[in-house]
Amino acid sequence: MSRLSIQLSNAPAAAHWGKNAVLSFDNESATIHLLSDDPQHRTIRRAARILDGLNLDFVTLCGKWQIEQQWAFAYSFTSSKKQHHIQWADDENSNTLTQRYQALVFTRNQTNATPEDLSPEKLASSSVEWLTSLSPSHVSAKQWVGEELVEQQWHGLYNVGRGSQRPPVMLEVDFNPTGDPLAPVSAALVGKGITFDSGGYSIKGSEGMLHMKCDMGGAAMVTGGLGLAIMQGLDKRVKLYLCCAENLISGHAYKLGDVITYKNGTTVEIVNTDAEGRLVLADGLMAACETQAPLIIDAATLTGAASAALGRDYNAFFALDKNLMQRALGYANEENEPAWPLPLEKWHQEKCPSHYADTANSRAQKGGGAGGASNAAGFLSRFVSNDGQGWLHMDLAAAFNDSADAYTPAGASGLGIRTIAKALLSE
Repeated sequence: MSRLSIQLSNAPAAAHWGKNAVLSFDNESATIHLLSDDPQHRTIRRAARILDGLNLDFVTLCGKWQIEQQWAFAYSFTSSKKQHHIQWADDENSNTLTQRYQALVFTRNQTNATPEDLSPEKLASSSVEWLTSLSPSHVSAKQWVGEELVEQQWHGLYNVGRGSQRPPVMLEVDFNPTGDPLAPVSAALVGKGITFDSGGYSIKGSEGMLHMKCDMGGAAMVTGGLGLAIMQGLDKRVKLYLCCAENLISGHAYKLGDVITYKNGTTVEIVNTDAEGRLVLADGLMAACETQAPLIIDAATLTGAASAALGRDYNAFFALDKNLMQRALGYANEENEPAWPLPLEKWHQEKCPSHYADTANSRAQKGGGAGGASNAAGFLSRFVSNDGQGWLHMDLAAAFNDSADAYTPAGASGLGIRTIAKALLSE
């Protein structure tokens, strides 16, 4: 077994390692050289990616490491093929780091799972199993599957998922540590759980479809965030809603030109079957609002427009509640999870007009046209109560990397779980 000890140094590497080298080696140890002020710990992350390429079996962090330095290393060193292979540098922070790491690995593994292995029902059951393992006495769950969604009037989720032989699922998880079944719900989380997205009849090209196993990244993210908060001592009642479906083509699939009537009476014309995430989230948001929770957070790999605006390093935040927006950005900053606000006003609801319904689900243009991420958020705002007060929408532009780069492994990132946990513990 190959093992390596890793330490930090503020001194430059010896000249023979190269100018501004971030790594040097000595027998069974390596040194990461921190040469400049680096609040995002990108030097450590870059070194971690180089070390991952050495096919090491195990590393030990030695000497003096701050907690965020250790986390930056673990975040970038951990890949889909290599997990639970790090010994933390100190006992003082090991419990916090282990909790974060458990949530990170769960979120990444869920998102990286193959679409064949992670059906809508499996996504729901595996999420319940993990949360229950963290708090067996305080987690309960129920779900509606297939035609049961019609009975509950969750028509968006039903229509998106009805083209698959594997039925769509609405999952409700109730974390209630109070022991009081009448306790108020302090927060509700909603996650987009599209376990595979072909685009439907608005079919994606092969290249664009290749990584669409990650389209349930929002469901994994809110589950991971709730699980982390539970491990960190969450003592408030929280409900979690996962909107799980496969968006496939068949004789029973929904079609362009269809009109869906939602539980709140809103009618939606389908102009793009590849704008399915907002259709399922609408049901989840209405379910969350029924709890009367003062805080509602939804997370979704919703639009390519968010990635076009922010790249793969930031998640996009949207809120009509500007005070909540500022607090959420503060949480993201405190947790070193880059996020950026994109525009959302009530008039964004009118950006997807329809001749046949209250709104269309997009614009009949590639990517939804200009301002696509804001237009999608405006669509969602039709399905929240109290004029959007207490509601935060996270468009997860940074949820998944098609390939590894100098700072991040290929696959799911898990960027956002700490922010969600922080919001649940702080609001």
